[in-house]
Amino acid sequence: RLFVADRGGGRDLIAYQRVEAEMNDDRKKYMRMLRRMMLIRRFDETVVDLVQAAELVGMAHAYIGEEAVAVGACAALRDDDYITGNHRSHGHPIAKGGDVRKAMAEILGKATGYCKGKGGSMHLADFSIGILGESGILASGLPVGVGAAMASKMQGNDRVVVSFFGDGASNQGACHEAMNMASIWKLPIIFLCENNQYAVTTHFHDTVAVENISDRAVAYNMPGVLVDGQDVLAVYEAAAQAVQRARSGQGPTLLEARTYRYQDHSEGLVRILRESYRDEAEVERWRQRDPIKIHSSWLVEQGVASQAEVDAVQAEVTAAIEDALEFARQSPYPEPEDLLTDLFADPVTT
Repeated sequence: RLFVADRGGGRDLIAYQRVEAEMNDDRKKYMRMLRRMMLIRRFDETVVDLVQAAELVGMAHAYIGEEAVAVGACAALRDDDYITGNHRSHGHPIAKGGDVRKAMAEILGKATGYCKGKGGSMHLADFSIGILGESGILASGLPVGVGAAMASKMQGNDRVVVSFFGDGASNQGACHEAMNMASIWKLPIIFLCENNQYAVTTHFHDTVAVENISDRAVAYNMPGVLVDGQDVLAVYEAAAQAVQRARSGQGPTLLEARTYRYQDHSEGLVRILRESYRDEAEVERWRQRDPIKIHSSWLVEQGVASQAEVDAVQAEVTAAIEDALEFARQSPYPEPEDLLTDLFADPVTT
């Protein structure tokens, strides 16, 4: 038990209660991080299974191996803060607190999904908790994020934005235009590069002239931070500092999380290529630094949770994803007559 001594050497009950409350809050936060990483992992494992079983038709980009990045960053945000994602899009909304039932239904094209079954895997959005959506167009979320950050500044509120993008998107013109504008106007945005090291099949060192993508921040007069993307607490701490900077009016940060995806760029890619573009030994080395294992071990070693509690979270998550899948399977498809509903704004009337 932790007690805080007062000047007289006694036990300061008020200070103790404050520390105890902070410890309980921290424990909830750390356990929530574990649960959300596990949710993302089990969700995307299920998506992979659906693709392989031909129940899910179309492209699917698994976030497996990168869970600590979205979860660590979103843990530093408030519910009313904003995020924009990309084509590897399931992890971001789940990390922000999204509904796995609606996400699974959307991926299966059902009317109960986030976009009523019309958006699919790469277009999940929930404005009620700040999820502004994703897109399959590289770097397209960054200008959207800058727009949201500009709106926050113009409205005089203190909401911040995290825009997630990959190492491939870091070479797009939209990425640099967004960073330049955000820095000029000191907008409250964090540019979070999820550097999983491969743009489809090309290693980032073959297309990026600097050693680290975060080194590019100096060109835009903003902090550039490189962080271990497999350690959810390291990501959280770096993101929390960037969020505080943005919220206090000091402008943007470029945060690079060095991470790794265990699956291919998209499911079935190797079958199309007929050969692998990376060494299996490399994949295995990164599997040894699995973000969920790292955080689970830390929780047990620090006495934050027992192994039984960690296992209980895993069991609860498995049940939640099974429920989400059953919900999606039982949900109806959109009606044909609703094809154009929500695709166009109502005519402006005067």
